[in-house]
Amino acid sequence: MHLSPVLTAVRNARVVDPGSATVSEPRDILLHEGRITGIAPPGTAGTGADGLDAGGRMVLPGLIDAHVHVTASTADLATLGDTSPYLVAAHAQRLLHGMLARGFTTVRDAAGADHGLAEALDRGLFVGPRLYFGGKALSQTGGHGDVRGPGTQVLDRHACCPHLSVVCDGVSEVRRAARDQLRTGADHVKVMLSGGVASPTDRVDSTQFSDEEIRAIVEEAEAADRYVLGHAYTARAVDRGLRLGVRSIEHGNLIDAGSVALFREHDAYLVPTLVTYDRLEAEGARHGLPVASQRKIGQVLAGGLDALRLATEGGVNVVFGTDLLGEMQQHQSTEFRIRARVVSSAEVLRSATTTAARLLRAEGELGVVAPGAHADLLVVDGDPLDDVTVLADPAHALHTVLTGGRPVVDDAGLVGNV
Repeated sequence: MHLSPVLTAVRNARVVDPGSATVSEPRDILLHEGRITGIAPPGTAGTGADGLDAGGRMVLPGLIDAHVHVTASTADLATLGDTSPYLVAAHAQRLLHGMLARGFTTVRDAAGADHGLAEALDRGLFVGPRLYFGGKALSQTGGHGDVRGPGTQVLDRHACCPHLSVVCDGVSEVRRAARDQLRTGADHVKVMLSGGVASPTDRVDSTQFSDEEIRAIVEEAEAADRYVLGHAYTARAVDRGLRLGVRSIEHGNLIDAGSVALFREHDAYLVPTLVTYDRLEAEGARHGLPVASQRKIGQVLAGGLDALRLATEGGVNVVFGTDLLGEMQQHQSTEFRIRARVVSSAEVLRSATTTAARLLRAEGELGVVAPGAHADLLVVDGDPLDDVTVLADPAHALHTVLTGGRPVVDDAGLVGNV
């Protein structure tokens, strides 16, 4: 595998600070062993071949997508468990390459990716974004992670089957299931707090797991110094999760003003995923989404933008997520365009950088261009602070993508044999 060298500088860069929504005059970004060591006056870095000239373009921190499914090569999730894990891994490598080419240098997998994929990336066996993984999500019988149809009785619990979820019931079972994911080094534990679109037998407006079960999962995650993210749509399901200690709510399309108050009280995070409903409605059937799931899309699609506006205006920690499945993952960057309909460009950019980094407990290391941070950088054409939708067209907006100081994507595509 041919890789480009690690750089020592990005010269002539207008550095974007998403937190303050400001951009600097041209500066040299100094790098050492994949980290940023300084932001210096122009000319400091010299003109050596081990530096990159940004040509006065804006340089952003690498983007973060906090809700992906890198092993979901199809929208028909029930079939994943019957797929060879080797084939799943091959698809995951391709999907991760695509994310990197769109400027996402860090992703948080919200069910499916395991320690093996994370280790492969860490060891450089293939090139992709930094991966925060949680293993399998936890679902009750008949919950959002139970992919059996109403007439199916068999449930294959083999750990190597690449299902996105594990089914567990009762306090003892959910503790064991949470501990089993944490045992593998998981960065978080996901729990299904309500019904969803892609599951065959539950209602979107249902609540799932008992209070005691949810508390047990939260206790196990906190004991391991990790946290719980919860799939939920309705205010009832979201509010219940927040009161029981869930730190990150995924989707939340049907929240209300009471939910916003709880988010703020608990300093919790909301990760809307609007593009997935847009794409599921447009092309889900073509990519294997079952008919029963197609009928549910309208329930959650309409409320998503209103929820995003309500949460942003209410001061909630809002983070960028997409939740796309299969070949629909190519539309990942469209989330920027959808969010920009109701919130400012600066807010959208923060959701994919500084706020996302806080959620990942990587503040100061990710989501910023500052000394001490990873040298995960985007050299962009255009001004995403003025119009964040430029990032919705990465093929034209991205001049260069660096991870750990190494150029991995340029305006001609992936660099080297990655």
